[in-house]
Amino acid sequence: MKHIARKRFGQHFLVDGGIIEGIVAGIAPQPDDHMVEIGPGLGAITHPLLQHLKHLTVVELDRDLVARLRTNPQLTVIDQDVLRVDFRSLANSGLRIVGNLPYNISTPILFHLLDAVDVVKDQHFMLQKEVIDRMVAAPGTAAYGRLSVMLQWRYDMENFCMCRQPASIHRRASTARWCVWCRRPPRL
Repeated sequence: MKHIARKRFGQHFLVDGGIIEGIVAGIAPQPDDHMVEIGPGLGAITHPLLQHLKHLTVVELDRDLVARLRTNPQLTVIDQDVLRVDFRSLANSGLRIVGNLPYNISTPILFHLLDAVDVVKDQHFMLQKEVIDRMVAAPGTAAYGRLSVMLQWRYDMENFCMCRQPASIHRRASTARWCVWCRRPPRL
């Protein structure tokens, strides 16, 4: 059964196998990683991750997609709003977070994840180019602001790939998606 992307969830589904392969290679999952995927959707990143992981926790709000995901015994499915998830409770340390984040709540998600920064090893996200530009902006530039300050204070960040259509199916066909890698810098 075909699933149609829902505007209210800001859904966009990855379809380009080459881009997906590059994302998974950039994440470099290891069998014993404690990994959480935000918004797994149709499983474009989920299934390749599971080829490397023993287990994966996913956070999905769409009930139709939750039902599909629950059929996989390698998944723990958290079916609630990501902004209500207590990421600290998912691992004591070394938590790896990945996701193809919806534009409409990407900034609130990034701020929410700051609450668990001390248990997070790294984060890999696909986001709108404008969001990543704000995340990695240098002081004094037009894109520099609250998001830049808060994230750069806690993480080292870098772009690790870029894709354009038809890498994803989205309600706005002109949308380009970029990947960003955030990791906690070593403690001093």
